[in-house]
Amino acid sequence: MAGDRDLGIALARALVPSPLGERSGWEMTSATGVRGLRLLRESGVFRSFAFSEANPEAAGVLRENVARFPGASAFEGDARIPPPGAPFDYVDLDPYGTPVPFVPVAVAAVRPGGVLAVTATDMMVLAGAQPAACAQRYGARPVRGRLGPEGGLRILLAHLSHEAERQGRSIRPLLAYSRDHYVRAYLEVVDRLPHPAPVGVIEPERWHGPFVGSRGPYGPMWLGPLFDPALVARLATPEGAARPREIERLIARLQEEVTVDRPFYFEANLLAAKLGLPMPLSLASVQQGLRSLGFRAARTHARPEGFRTDAPREAVEELVRRLAQAA
Repeated sequence: MAGDRDLGIALARALVPSPLGERSGWEMTSATGVRGLRLLRESGVFRSFAFSEANPEAAGVLRENVARFPGASAFEGDARIPPPGAPFDYVDLDPYGTPVPFVPVAVAAVRPGGVLAVTATDMMVLAGAQPAACAQRYGARPVRGRLGPEGGLRILLAHLSHEAERQGRSIRPLLAYSRDHYVRAYLEVVDRLPHPAPVGVIEPERWHGPFVGSRGPYGPMWLGPLFDPALVARLATPEGAARPREIERLIARLQEEVTVDRPFYFEANLLAAKLGLPMPLSLASVQQGLRSLGFRAARTHARPEGFRTDAPREAVEELVRRLAQAA
């Protein structure tokens, strides 16, 4: 997770306005506190950071770690009870498994205009392997298969949006992504916006984006943007990054992807399999072909051969057939 923490530092530095050393933060389920302590020490934007941990043994280690950092304070106890200092400019929720039990407090603990960061690792539930559990936990029907992780990310965002609305607030994703065994979202939490949140269901017979399955409807899920373009443009590999090359590559991919921030993505190999082609076309040729037709196309962070486009599925498949015949 070192690279993921590098990205968190990059994001904190990219926040605007970002007065140096003025923000307050709270890491809800801290364990040893490594994520929050790195933010406090390396981002330069926090004056104070509170850390909560319920496990007594871990809390003891946390207190030892926190004692070495000015501005840091540790609290042993349930993360569903905010420590002194709430509300905070930044709240980080990174539990083991689902964040659902902590979400109401997390949303309430963010100052209006502040940032909420949430991680979910219950991917068996969110990505479709346990649909009954997803319905019970998140009130949604998940997408299965290769697009399952992004579907899970969008289900999580819909859940966070619903909780924010229940509290008279709204969320706006700054950066939301799926990697490895987890999904993570950085959100701006604001007073309730006048327009409805972009949350809905995907009905396969009416859906013209990448194929998500035929046993819908899927969701409710967040169907709006995953990224704030201006913030993503400001992301830069922080000095002292634990995995600088990894984070540099990821940021470069995100800065490409933000230009086509549409739900779900295509993969050249899956298109070839569906269309009965002997081998997949190169990603570059498909992207170039889409752009020549007036569509946008960009690679995604989610899969090496994945790409997002504003072209409907029918246009993508027709292009791939035509390019394959010409090859």
